[in-house]
Formats: sequence, C-alpha cells, structure tokens
Amino acid sequence: MLRAVLFDNDGVLVDTEALFFQANRDTLTKAGIDLSLDRYVEYALRKGKSCLDLAAERGWSASQISDLRDQRDRAYSAMLAEVPGPMDHVRHTLSRLRGRFRMGVVTTSNAEHFYLVHRRFNLLEYFDFVIAREDYNHPKPNPEPYRAALERMRLSTDECVAVEDSERGLMAANAAGLRCVVVPHGLTRSGDFSKATAILPALSALPSFLESI
Repeated sequence: MLRAVLFDNDGVLVDTEALFFQANRDTLTKAGIDLSLDRYVEYALRKGKSCLDLAAERGWSASQISDLRDQRDRAYSAMLAEVPGPMDHVRHTLSRLRGRFRMGVVTTSNAEHFYLVHRRFNLLEYFDFVIAREDYNHPKPNPEPYRAALERMRLSTDECVAVEDSERGLMAANAAGLRCVVVPHGLTRSGDFSKATAILPALSALPSFLESI
C-alpha cells in the first residue's frame, strides 16, 4: 500500500535548476574556466558531480575551490531571491495529495538555499519533513538521501514513491529500492529515464497516476 510521496526540490517544486547553472557558470568564468550547458547537464544532472570539480581537474587547491564555492553560493542566494514562483501545478497537486499520503522533500540543496526559496512560497505546510544536503554525507545519485527519508518515516520502500526530474535523482531513488516517477523539465528533458516507474508530462498528472499503483 502506498503511504508516502518523496519529492525532489529543484526542477520539481521550484524552477531553480537554470539559476544554479548560471551561478556555476558565472563563477567558473571568473576563474577562467568555461562551463557549457551540455557539460553542466552531464556533470550535475546526470552524474551528480560538482561543476567545481572542473577547477580541481586543473590543479586548483582545496582552499581555492572552497573560495569558489563560497562565491557561487553567494551568487546563487541572490538569484533565488528573484525566483518568481513554484513550478506549474505544484500547489494544486500538493493540495490534492494532502491527507492521502505523507509527503517529504529529499533535496541536494543546502538548507540555506532551500528555505530561502520556500519561505516565500508557503509550500512547506504540505510536507512532513525535509531532507537537505546537511542531513547526509553522499548526495544523489547515491541512495543515502532517500535512505535517510525512509528511516525518518520508518516506512518500507514498497510504501513510498519518489518524484524526480533528473537522471541523478532517478538513479538515487532506484538505488534505494524506490519506485520513481519522473517529470522532466527544462534542462533534464534529454535524460535517459528508461528505468523510471513512469514519465509524466506534468506534475498535475501525479495524483491520477498514484491512484493506479
């Protein structure tokens, strides 16, 4: 019996993925490193790697990369203040699911960035908990974020389904033993989602799909 739905954040609840690409690109450009959109998709959205690894590959020290990360995070925080709203159909979908399922967020965003966005949009009232980057050691595509969520809820994998938009998220959910519904968006539309439980055209299709499983 399905009892819980676990949502990714960036690209599923809020339209922030392109902003994170811009923050990484701008920061690396200042460091003399070109970050193309294709490379970002390959590094971040498929493999789940930090684009700042490009600097490490050029011999940058750990302290230099830490400085780059601070610069990027400050730039990203400023951009998040301008995010216009949640993704399409999010509030309506969450309203339809509330009371039927327990709901949580499992994100690779750090808590500061996550709450910077969600304080403005009042979506957190729909969720029982949030698993952010500080709550685990290894990010997606490692299964640890989803395993942390399962432990928090004390539910089995058969009782839960994940909702993702990227290959790294799908791989993390699958590795944790979860069924995963993918709603591709923007930068992730070209991904390989052949191992998804379902690929939906929009988040608004989720409630009806969940009724069928």
